[in-house]
Amino acid sequence: MEYRRLGKAGVKVSALSFGSWITFGNQVGDSTADECISYAYDNGINFFDNAEVYANGESEVVMGKLLKRKSWNRDTYLVSSKVFWGGELPTQKGLSRKHVVEACHAALKRLQVEYLDFYFCHRPDKETPMEETVWTMHNLITQGKILYWGTSEWSAQEIQEAFMVARQYNLIPPAMEQPQYNMFVRSKVEVEFDKLFRDYGYGSTIWSPLASGILTGKYNNGTPEDARLNRGELNWLKDRMLNQANLDKVAKLGEIASALDTSLANLAIAWCLKNPHVSTVLTGATKLDQLKQNLKSLDIVPKLTEDVLESIEIILDNKPAKPQY
Repeated sequence: MEYRRLGKAGVKVSALSFGSWITFGNQVGDSTADECISYAYDNGINFFDNAEVYANGESEVVMGKLLKRKSWNRDTYLVSSKVFWGGELPTQKGLSRKHVVEACHAALKRLQVEYLDFYFCHRPDKETPMEETVWTMHNLITQGKILYWGTSEWSAQEIQEAFMVARQYNLIPPAMEQPQYNMFVRSKVEVEFDKLFRDYGYGSTIWSPLASGILTGKYNNGTPEDARLNRGELNWLKDRMLNQANLDKVAKLGEIASALDTSLANLAIAWCLKNPHVSTVLTGATKLDQLKQNLKSLDIVPKLTEDVLESIEIILDNKPAKPQY
């Protein structure tokens, strides 16, 4: 396993991490979840990602039970939660001081840990002053309930505002973002966040490296009944990315994967890892074999030479223009 610094933060995360979105407490049973999390840890993965909204909290309950059973020292792994969608009532969602604090306490209870290593603001909250959210995260850190706080699917402008507030009041700023990043979704990480990586040393824990399965090739001959994109909550991803143009690109990318003697999924994950601004790539699995295959992506990174990357760029034909400073 390779370990990378989380941006300029001192903590190091495994290049591949393990997330439970749409799996724990939902698609997979507890025994499969146990197999996957154990195999991940035994093979060097040290970051386990979760959120209050995943399976309405049940994902954290499952992960918490599993972590409690293990004999792992707490200083050998990192666990996260995210706050925004805790319920339907006005006080149960958003980034107000009330919800952020109560959601943190609830996550600690569900995950059965004394502190969260990472705590993400799952979305920006237009109705809560930035000062309130930054102060709340700062206080949770000084209280020892979280170690680092970050953002997820925020714009660069919103993140910069958080940094400005932190500097104004001498508070602890966010350390990392969790954006979607893959061969089809690139501009935010490669362009919009360029200044954040350069000037603030921002870390990144990217999700959806396989574009919710499209970059595995499983959709090339139609949509399987058990496909992840058939889930109602993923209609927005399906509408955005599942189109003939992308499927044609996937077929051509498959030829490059074959030439490298690897799978299309491993190629897609390795491509993400090749970006020096990617701290860790979040992977998920509904069965152990998937996780075992994902781990092989690390072996493909050295094979992505300049010539191979250029061939991929020709196929994708979507490289965003770099900002000019």
